[in-house]
Amino acid sequence: MKRIINKLTFLVALTLIGYSCDTPGAKHETITGKAGEVVIVIAKETWKGQVGSLLRETLAQPQASLPQEEPMFNLIDVPPEAFINLFRTSRNIVTVKISPTYTEPKVEFTNDIWAYPQAVVNIQASSIANFEELFNSNSGKVISYFLKAEKERLKMVYRKSHEKAIYNTVLNDFKVKLYVPIGFGIVKKDSSFAWLRYDTPLITQNLMVYSYPYDSDSTFTKNYQLEKRNLITKSYIPGPTPGSYMTTETELPQDFNVLTFNGNYASEMRGLWRLEGDFMGGPFISLSVLDASRRRIITIEGNVYAPKNDKRNYLRQLEAMIYSMEFPNQKVNDKIIDQLNSGN
Repeated sequence: MKRIINKLTFLVALTLIGYSCDTPGAKHETITGKAGEVVIVIAKETWKGQVGSLLRETLAQPQASLPQEEPMFNLIDVPPEAFINLFRTSRNIVTVKISPTYTEPKVEFTNDIWAYPQAVVNIQASSIANFEELFNSNSGKVISYFLKAEKERLKMVYRKSHEKAIYNTVLNDFKVKLYVPIGFGIVKKDSSFAWLRYDTPLITQNLMVYSYPYDSDSTFTKNYQLEKRNLITKSYIPGPTPGSYMTTETELPQDFNVLTFNGNYASEMRGLWRLEGDFMGGPFISLSVLDASRRRIITIEGNVYAPKNDKRNYLRQLEAMIYSMEFPNQKVNDKIIDQLNSGN
């Protein structure tokens, strides 16, 4: 398993290097560090005190919708005097400066200061109380900034190097662009459903692509989409035991949010799956998007089975694949949505 992970890490690094060299405006070295890591540049005593506690409680809080507790980010504290080149190229960085000389407290979001593609948050405050107020009012933005940076890096890699057979199949059959990394294969497919899978001895990553008609606004309710998911998984995703099949774990609630994706009405759901009639399970994330020009919903779900491994990063990889989705006819959808919004 370590050989597989090391090989994937090496390939991703090579791809990022190639992308950096080919991208206009790219600068500095390629980022270093593991996915999900955040380096906190902060004085030792400050890290040990209430400021450090607040940073840990916020940035290392449990990631939602996982079967076992894992932190949202893995934090590495580095005192300013030790913040040398080894750490300056880290993928995600927070610098903390607290001094009465900072009469204008601020939270600053800056990309690619020392490496590419890098996300840096600089926080300066006049006192500990001022820092706590400033950070609490901006913590959601900080979390979103780093989560988006992690996702965009993966999307960049997958667009650069993806499984072309799957890309062509999904484009031809579903009229959707989807960038899935090399190694995934098609397990099952018909005119309205496709099951894609990446397998190793210790982990399995699945993607499901399916479509259904858009009949009313109720399509974008949690109950409707849960019923649709359970119907699809029961029909298409059997377990290893005869009569077993995938379904949704209902002991824990699902996170459900309505959002806008590339200008389209959409919803995201996160939760846990399990096998009815067997004992397997894990986390999933799905994105359902209205394709207005074809009056249909496209849902892409990613789910993980990794009983002996942490699952956060595997699920984030799938999330990046899901969010790489594009409609080739997006301009037509944009026109329809503009007309609806204007009342014409």
